[in-house]
Amino acid sequence: MDLAIYRRRQLANFWGLLTSMLAMAIGLAVLFWILFVLFSNGFASLDWNMFTKDTPAPGTEGGGLRNAIVGSLMIVGLTVLVATPVGILAGIYMAEYGDRSATANVTRFVTDIMLSAPSIVIGLFVYAIAVASVGSFSGYAGSLALTLIAIPVVMRTTENMLRLVPGTLREAAFALGAPRWKVSLSVTLRAAKNGVITGLLLAVARISGETAPLLFTALNNQFFNSDMSSPMANLPVVIFQFAMSPYDNWIRLAWGGALLVTMAVLVLNIMARIFFRSKQIT
Repeated sequence: MDLAIYRRRQLANFWGLLTSMLAMAIGLAVLFWILFVLFSNGFASLDWNMFTKDTPAPGTEGGGLRNAIVGSLMIVGLTVLVATPVGILAGIYMAEYGDRSATANVTRFVTDIMLSAPSIVIGLFVYAIAVASVGSFSGYAGSLALTLIAIPVVMRTTENMLRLVPGTLREAAFALGAPRWKVSLSVTLRAAKNGVITGLLLAVARISGETAPLLFTALNNQFFNSDMSSPMANLPVVIFQFAMSPYDNWIRLAWGGALLVTMAVLVLNIMARIFFRSKQIT
């Protein structure tokens, strides 16, 4: 090999590594800066009242985020209850039954569109069909909007994980006389369960901080409310409204709420990483 060509390749490799490391360093620096500001302000805002008292009125002191925390848990919890079976069963259909089906191809196309659709568009859609037509904001409408965001994530993850299961495992189950539905639910789904759980956790992490859909559906409620047929407080909307307010107390609560959402998403992502690393298909 010509020495000049070798040196040019070494130089190109050096500059490539240098620029990539520099880009990584800049990204990490910005990330740690954001986390430092969030943690420093968020932990300074945490107290027991944040979990035991409701959001305060404008210009008042004290208060907490109890109603918003409970509202978020109820809305996200209902979303998980609906999105989990629908997304997993749809993913099973696309992976096990829809290899050459036109219906499955259309479903995959629509799913890809839903994955890339802005959440505010989904919020406006649900507002038109579940809020404007009824004449009232509600926690159910907010859960519906989040469900439309979560289902495509669960569907595609389930399909991809099931396609990683070796075909020999299915053939062995068929050879024993098991019907296709039994093989899908008891063999392939069980083999890919860790990957499916990973997709579910990632979907929950994504919807936990969504604000735009809830602004058009669940709106907000200053008081504690467990009736999901009426407007319901939730952390993303409370953070959005309080962070832009002129009241120091509201801004403090916004920092505390942002920390709670970030920690919840962080825990879910760590759990997803653990499940993904331990995923073994046998």
